Amino acid sequence: MFKVSARAFPRRSPIFSSKCFASTLTLIETNGSKISPASLSTLNAASKLNQPITCLVLGSDAKKISESEFKNLELSSSNLKISKILYNENSNFDHLLAENISNILTNLINDSKNDITHFFANSSSIGKNIIPRVAALLDVQPISDIINIKDSKTFIRPIYAGNAIATVESSDKLILSTIRSSAFSQISSDSSINNSIVIEELPINDSDITSNNDNKITWVSESLTKSERPDLSSAKVVVSGGRGLKSKENFDKLIDPLAKALNAAVGASRAAVDAGFVDNSLQVGQTGKVIAPDLYFAIGISGAIQHLAGMKDSKTIVAINKLEDEPIYKIADYGLVGDLFEILPELTEKISALKK
Repeated sequence: MFKVSARAFPRRSPIFSSKCFASTLTLIETNGSKISPASLSTLNAASKLNQPITCLVLGSDAKKISESEFKNLELSSSNLKISKILYNENSNFDHLLAENISNILTNLINDSKNDITHFFANSSSIGKNIIPRVAALLDVQPISDIINIKDSKTFIRPIYAGNAIATVESSDKLILSTIRSSAFSQISSDSSINNSIVIEELPINDSDITSNNDNKITWVSESLTKSERPDLSSAKVVVSGGRGLKSKENFDKLIDPLAKALNAAVGASRAAVDAGFVDNSLQVGQTGKVIAPDLYFAIGISGAIQHLAGMKDSKTIVAINKLEDEPIYKIADYGLVGDLFEILPELTEKISALKK
C-alpha cells in the first residue's frame, strides 16, 4: 500500500496539490464550549491539501460550538477553506468514544455525495482510538502521527521515536490520518468573521450508535488534574524537571516558582514521573506528551532519546544540568552547566525582578 523512504530530520517545504470536488473531513475535539487547540492545528494541516474542508462536531454542545466558534476563525491561511460544518447533539457523542461514532464516520465517508478523500483527526487518545477502528471498517491502511504534508498522497511522519523521518506515499483512494498537533501551528480563533460556512445538522439514527457496540461500552468517569498553570499541550513556554531534582519537595520548591515567573506550563521527564515527583499527566516524551513550545527549559534532565522525542521540535531549548556531556546539550540552543539548586533560585529571582 505504501512506498516508504527514511532520512534523518529533513527540513522541507510542503508541495501542495488539489483535486477537483475532493474534500477533507476533520473531526473536531472540544474543551467545554471551545474548539481544542489540537483541533485548530489539525485544521491547519487540512488546509495544506488546498481543498474544501468539512468539520464534524459531535456532542451536547455541538450546535452552539458550530454556530459560534467557527464564525470567529481568522482565515490566516489562504488555503483554509471550511465549506461545511456538520453537527449532532446526541449526548452519546460527548466523549467521542470510538465504539459510538465509528459507524457514523463510516457512513459519512462512504456517502458518495460528500466525495471525502481524506479524514483527519488529532493524534490524541481520541484520534488514536477512532482512526484504526474506522480504517478496519473501511478496509483502509491508516497513516498515523503526520508532521508534514507534501501533497494529497504523500506524508511525512516520525519513526523510531523520532530518530528517523519516513516519507509515506499511499495508493489508497481514501486517506485516514492522525495529525501531530505540535507540528502545525494553530489557526487563530479570535479575529475576523466568516459567514460563508454552511452549518447543517447531521441526521443520525440511534441504531447506528447502539449497533456499533451492542451496549458493551459505557462512559464511567474521568479524573482531570487541575492547575493554575497553562495547559502543557498548548503552552508557549514549558519548564520541565527531571531526576536531577532528587525529590518531589525540590521539584515543587524550584520548578513551580520558575514556571510561575515565566507564566509557563510545568512538564517532567519519565524518570521524574516514575519517582513520584509529579503526576504522569505532566510527562513529556515518547510515552507522554509531544510538544513544541516557543521556549522549553530542561532542568535536571539528561536527555534520553525517549524524552527528546517529545520536545526536540521546541523553537528554543534551554538546558540546565551539572554534567556537561549529557545528551540534552546536543540539541539545546542554550546550555548552562552547574548546580541547579544554586542556579534556579537566582534565575527565578532575576526573572521575577524583570517583570516588576
